[in-house]
Amino acid sequence: MDEEADRFLRQYEGSGTQKTYAYSLVDHLRWQIREGLTTETITLLDVKRYMGAVGAKVPMPFGQPWRTPPQRPYGTSALQVAAACLKGFYLDACVDSGNDDLRQALTVTRLPTQADRSRAFLGHVKKSMPANPLAPSNSPRRRHPKMLPDGAKPDLLEAVNTARDEMVVRWLSDTSLRIGGLTGLHLVDLHLRDNAPCGDCKSPHLHVCHRWGNPNGAAAKIKPDWETVDGVVTKGEIYRVSPAMISSYFKYMTTEYAKYATGHGMLLIQLAGPNIGEPWTADAARGMLRRAGRRANLPGRIKPQAFRHQITNDVLDISKDPMVAKVAGNWASAQMVDEVYGHPDLHSPEFTAALQAVWGEGE
Repeated sequence: MDEEADRFLRQYEGSGTQKTYAYSLVDHLRWQIREGLTTETITLLDVKRYMGAVGAKVPMPFGQPWRTPPQRPYGTSALQVAAACLKGFYLDACVDSGNDDLRQALTVTRLPTQADRSRAFLGHVKKSMPANPLAPSNSPRRRHPKMLPDGAKPDLLEAVNTARDEMVVRWLSDTSLRIGGLTGLHLVDLHLRDNAPCGDCKSPHLHVCHRWGNPNGAAAKIKPDWETVDGVVTKGEIYRVSPAMISSYFKYMTTEYAKYATGHGMLLIQLAGPNIGEPWTADAARGMLRRAGRRANLPGRIKPQAFRHQITNDVLDISKDPMVAKVAGNWASAQMVDEVYGHPDLHSPEFTAALQAVWGEGE
């Protein structure tokens, strides 16, 4: 047990941040042991060397790479998480270790940007903002997310082997559910009829509720408040469901679920193996999609997040309104949806007509 790391992580008890920071911190502490360093002796240059060893671009020799094949260097997002984790950890640990030099080196500020001023109350009077010297200097570039291959949905529906797998493909295709939220669903979260007593949505819908105690380890990524009132689940993340989703649900429930379920109350169950009837894990669902994609001869690897990207892109193409796509996909902001998915179709008639008008071909 590393007492310093344990104390730092306890600040995030019961949150997804705790688990994410724990992975980053374990990796760093193993590197620290290899380098013969401790919290009392480590310097800012040493921590920057570690960031370089895991994939950051640092203007200094960082020694032997730490993440070797089959591991891959961290991407920009993972580097930002590691930088935030290490800054918080050392600011906390250096108080007891007496490493004032590192603590002062991490306590730096920067000038506020216009976005900082806009987000802050009384932002016009802000003179400085906290900075992180470990964070990667290159800002993350938004790129177009990877979509499903053409014709993926019908091909996958033909390639799956069970009613459960068919339901998973349907539910991922017709909503923007994340795989952790889908595999973490309980039967009480499903309100598949009009005017459900929860009062949150008049149409058939489901509630994604963040629960830490699921026996399959599945947990929703987003954690809005939810509660059970008179036995009815309310609030949480709400997703409308399609008639095809409801049809696939009843097909699954009346055949496989009724035959194998063990009374735990979760929606997706294992249909084979020694733990038949027990809750199905998110990793098992990913593996099912990967194998079904291979059987259907689809290019690339079929991943659950591709369904979420696809439906957001399709809704935005039809509605032309980022706010509609934001609400349909339960995204954080309409601005993010517009930046990531609001791209022109280079083969659309409107795009072609605009180019021809500029080129003078229509005259």
